[in-house]
Amino acid sequence: MNFPENLRYTKDHEWVSLNGTTATVGITDFAQRELGDIVYVEVETVGKALEAGAVFGTVEAVKTVSDLFLPVGGTITELNSALAGAPELVNTDPYEKGWMIKMTVNDPADVAKLLDAAAYNSMVG
Repeated sequence: MNFPENLRYTKDHEWVSLNGTTATVGITDFAQRELGDIVYVEVETVGKALEAGAVFGTVEAVKTVSDLFLPVGGTITELNSALAGAPELVNTDPYEKGWMIKMTVNDPADVAKLLDAAAYNSMVG
């Protein structure tokens, strides 16, 4: 499985990429494989400030629906609009085209506290 070194990861299988105070968030390659074919991504929290660990949306696969958890506290600013017409991007390209949200983080240092690629890989190993 693919876990890019430049990202941070959560125990709930989300990944985070930080650029200044803007974070891009999606689910990991491991998570999308466990879920199977993604058919719908729902995020109704754009514009809302949420704490780390809060549910920010759901991802629906053929056999299940799973909550999406915010990796760090902040305000959700954008939903990946491409997912509305092509939710399978989460399966085919989870770290690039299949990202889910962008957010402004409250404290960028919180991202550094998340799991690095090696730690995440050993967790799901």
